[in-house]
Amino acid sequence: MPKGSLDRWIYHRHDNNAPLDWSTRCKIITHIAKGLSYLHEECTKRIAHLDVKPQNILLDDNFNAKLSDFGLCKLIDRDISQVVTRMRGMPGYLAPEWLTSQITEKADIYSFGVVVMEVISGRKNIDTSRSEESIHLITLLEEKVKYNNLVDLIDKNSNDMQAHEQDIIQMMKLAMWCLQIDCKRRPKMSEVVKVLEGTMNAESNIDHNFVATNQATFSIAGNVASAVPPPASHVSGPR
Repeated sequence: MPKGSLDRWIYHRHDNNAPLDWSTRCKIITHIAKGLSYLHEECTKRIAHLDVKPQNILLDDNFNAKLSDFGLCKLIDRDISQVVTRMRGMPGYLAPEWLTSQITEKADIYSFGVVVMEVISGRKNIDTSRSEESIHLITLLEEKVKYNNLVDLIDKNSNDMQAHEQDIIQMMKLAMWCLQIDCKRRPKMSEVVKVLEGTMNAESNIDHNFVATNQATFSIAGNVASAVPPPASHVSGPR
């Protein structure tokens, strides 16, 4: 995969890569969604990747994207609703239900939502070089949607991105659907693909809290399990 991993192209490091245009970013997002849809819904056994992040998304010469690094994945039988496993993956991409260790493929969908926001904003989910209130991208997303300032999160290094403001805000709404704390309220990846292909609308009735807080309730594969998690920064923030 000659273009390397996605993180090389979205974090604006000093490697002389020009910012990706909106069309290319859309293609990459769609390919990630189709890859996860295949793993979750088309294989004989469901496969939860459990390490979805830009470093594990590889790009060919034409910016076609492929998921890589299946070292943390789990197989889930079709007749089993969940798999119990130890916490695994990269801080900042972990779904809130990792606190219960009762995991379904919906954990990947939360991680996908984080990656979409990184692709849109051109920054890392956790960036300690920024001001304290801006370190954690998903917490910042909560604030921006509350005050209808989502446009502030669009990658400012790309004039093309600025020119597609309304389309990008719609993509953020899809990301927010994927970032629901209650895993039952997240879409299936096949539904995400339909939204990206324009054959379905994203759910509009969503909760705009994306980072778990104390006394949160997590829905686990159709059942409701109450948990008292550690502070949000321990789940999806720096540690």
